[in-house]
Amino acid sequence: MADKNGIEKLIAQAVSHALEGHLPQLRDELVRSVVKEVLPNVAASGQSSDAEGFQHLLKAVCAVHAATTQRDILRTLLDNAVQHCARLALFVVKGGTVNGWQARAFADNDAVKDFGLDSSSGLVARVLDGHTALSGKAKEMDHKFIAQFGKPADDHCLLLPLMLRDKVAALLYADAGLDEGGHVENAALELLVLSTGTWLEVVSQRKVMPKDGPADAGNDRPETPVAKASAAHAAPAFNDPFASHTPAYAKAAAAASSAGGSEHSFDAAPTEAANAFSGMAPQDADIHRKAQRFARLLVDEIKLYNQAKMTEGRKNKDLYDRLQEDIDKSRSSYQKRFGSTVAAAGDYFNQEVIRSLAEDDVSLLGPNFKR
Repeated sequence: MADKNGIEKLIAQAVSHALEGHLPQLRDELVRSVVKEVLPNVAASGQSSDAEGFQHLLKAVCAVHAATTQRDILRTLLDNAVQHCARLALFVVKGGTVNGWQARAFADNDAVKDFGLDSSSGLVARVLDGHTALSGKAKEMDHKFIAQFGKPADDHCLLLPLMLRDKVAALLYADAGLDEGGHVENAALELLVLSTGTWLEVVSQRKVMPKDGPADAGNDRPETPVAKASAAHAAPAFNDPFASHTPAYAKAAAAASSAGGSEHSFDAAPTEAANAFSGMAPQDADIHRKAQRFARLLVDEIKLYNQAKMTEGRKNKDLYDRLQEDIDKSRSSYQKRFGSTVAAAGDYFNQEVIRSLAEDDVSLLGPNFKR
């Protein structure tokens, strides 16, 4: 067993070094792929279609891909995207809320940081549900937002989803500003948001690769294919670029949510859980972290091979019935490995099924799902 573990560590190190060495080429390839995908729309819309405009847009994409931390990537997105509109704001989607993070070119950018959008109606709800960018009249936007920050002169706004691992992690709001003559280049903004989401996932995978090899908490190895794979196939865990910002009005709600164990940041473990580990013995905390990572790995494998079933299961609220064989097999592997460890009380596998498969809505799993 020791030899096998040693081989896995060598594989993880080799994959990490290979990924590091190919990041420049990967970055260039991503830029080319994204531009190829979106450029026809840019040209068709007449936005930034001349050579100078295209070069400016290409530089913006390269600037995003040159950033190496998630927060820098998002700041770079805002700094470059605002050149394609008059006003811009990024809102974080977390735990059913949509809260301001940073803004550009508003009269009071700081006020946007403490603003929460209504996620249940209008343009916001449609973008969250459809996972696609939408343009609409100002009245379709959150009316309190428009009342506080002013209606765009052309009476239109654009809302774009920033996607991470098939979820809307943030919303980018753009408009033509309060003065006549402003502009919004929809296709250019879509390209920048798409490119940013892609690069965030690459950076996150790069960050987790050297650390998150296969878990090793017991003598029995799990039987699922994902557990036999090298660290190259480990699913990336996303750190929360917005963790340091909590709008003042939302602190009470966030505290209540974390007390119920439902608050998660992107696809990383909650900050509250990480703090809970700090009071444990180092060996125990390490097993808890490995159990969390292994649970994510197992559930990510389920998602990878069952996209159609997941879509139908969420729609019909019978996810567990459709995925029962995979869920039960993965749960068995998890229990075999961590069921008799200090991490057993954490129930991390079921938590991950609810969080990732059911998007924090246990009713989507159906009445037959039992924890």
